[in-house]
Amino acid sequence: METRTRQDLINAVYQNVGLSRAESSRMVELTLKLLSDELVSGRSVKVASFGTLSVISKRERMGRNPKSGEPATITARRVLTFRPSRQLKKLVAERQVEEATEGGT
Repeated sequence: METRTRQDLINAVYQNVGLSRAESSRMVELTLKLLSDELVSGRSVKVASFGTLSVISKRERMGRNPKSGEPATITARRVLTFRPSRQLKKLVAERQVEEATEGGT
């Protein structure tokens, strides 16, 4: 599996949209900034056919130190979650079936 970078996104916009490299870079950077700003503010971001990014607050709770097994307090915190859309789940599942079929021949 290959990881995509910010530069990969910029190149994809450049190649597929027809903007200059500088404009493509600005578009990707602005989009990421807008998403980040909304999430930092505690608002969810729903992208149709892709999924929903949201921030949830977790209460303080008791856990265990995995090394020692001793009880430890886990502090309250906010965490980022992603819930994929049905369409995205379907595309991923179809790709998994294709890869399994190709690997079996």
